[in-house]
Amino acid sequence: MAKGDKINFSTPSGFPEFLPSEKRLELYLLDIIRKVFESYGFAPIETPAVERLEVLQAKGNQGDNIIYGINPILPPNRQVEKDKSGETGSEARALKFDQTVPLAAYIARHLNELTFPFARYQTDVVFRGERAKDGRFRQFRQCDIDVVARRELSLLYDAQMPAIITEIFEAINIGDFLIRINNRKVLTGFFKSLGIAENQIKSCIGIVDTLEKIGESKVKQDLEKEGIAAEQSQKIIEFIKIDGSVDEVLDKLKHLAQNLPETEQLSLGVTELETVIAGVRNLSVAENRFCIDLSIARGLDYYTGTVYETTLLGHEALGSICSGGRYEELVGVFLGEKMPGVGISIGLTRLISRLLKAGILNTLAATPAQVMVVNMQEDLMPTYLKVSQHLRQAGINVITNFDKRPLGKQFQLADKQGIQFCVIIGSEEAAAQKSSLKDLKTGEQVEVLLENLAEEIKKRIT
Repeated sequence: MAKGDKINFSTPSGFPEFLPSEKRLELYLLDIIRKVFESYGFAPIETPAVERLEVLQAKGNQGDNIIYGINPILPPNRQVEKDKSGETGSEARALKFDQTVPLAAYIARHLNELTFPFARYQTDVVFRGERAKDGRFRQFRQCDIDVVARRELSLLYDAQMPAIITEIFEAINIGDFLIRINNRKVLTGFFKSLGIAENQIKSCIGIVDTLEKIGESKVKQDLEKEGIAAEQSQKIIEFIKIDGSVDEVLDKLKHLAQNLPETEQLSLGVTELETVIAGVRNLSVAENRFCIDLSIARGLDYYTGTVYETTLLGHEALGSICSGGRYEELVGVFLGEKMPGVGISIGLTRLISRLLKAGILNTLAATPAQVMVVNMQEDLMPTYLKVSQHLRQAGINVITNFDKRPLGKQFQLADKQGIQFCVIIGSEEAAAQKSSLKDLKTGEQVEVLLENLAEEIKKRIT
């Protein structure tokens, strides 16, 4: 760099950073999410940010979104033969784009150290080499849970997922939401009953999954481009638009399964869906929190059964705020045995960005401090330090102002940071073992004995 050249210190496109008020909101939400996850017995793990490229490409359709190793972000579809270290082939590395594929590799690596069914949660950062835009990031935090078993996994684990989603979003208090539930076997079975070839079904499911984004007419066009006849496309549209109460939809699906040809897989999907819905109800999830939506497909290849998407009512344009589903073969890619799993994911960074912009959430105060001990005179600093420490020991967050400045300026500093209380101790108060406690929200100021100060602040904290 030539002398005098300016350094571009702006953040790289798509890589967020947070002000204290934003980061405190993220930590607050993470704490809620963690507590709910742990209340269902999920244990925390951590996987590397970087995985072998062949691991990440083992299953799924994220190839275009992978950020390769420690190299700069590469254009979509660019072929990578080696990373910066010169490694090639199976040694090529990339940043993980989700938590599920790395989980499969993690289980394969620690198979003999884990107890099954294995229930874990992760709240790590993931990376995607997609085009950065409003609400879309190349680096973002995902909060995931998955349960993985050897050979068989009860469908009641699938039923737990809507209960967990409900507890989290009710605790966050973001308004009304709807968990939309479907089963990929229902879709696959219906397509088979229409005579659609096996090798066309995955692409059809992917097209159905875009219904909300591109609309009914474009879905029909895309299906017909895949070689699906117009009559079949119309039947698919009619099928995925079946609505009504949960029980009404189940009844309609059962009727179809009894009257269409080759419906073994459709019948299995309906039975699984019925079992999951019964479990959701037994877990006391309110009826207005979930529905069956046959248009929910989840585009990733590894989903094989139950799938979920959660929508914030009145803010549908935000898209899914929590999604996931069941997979049967993902872990088996690495181990060669059947290891079914089910999980959900909350893209927390994206969610916070969307909810802040929509005014549904607000940032927290810039500091966790609830009290500022102001600096009236330098010779009383030993008293200020002792009082500050006494309050901290009582569980109160405190900033001690070490800089002497006019009292009004100190009040302004506290107010700007969202600190509610200021403790004022001058020479007279110190001699009498008293303080003045000022509430910056109400303007009220009261005299309090130092020995009662912590108790008085706790009573007044709002």
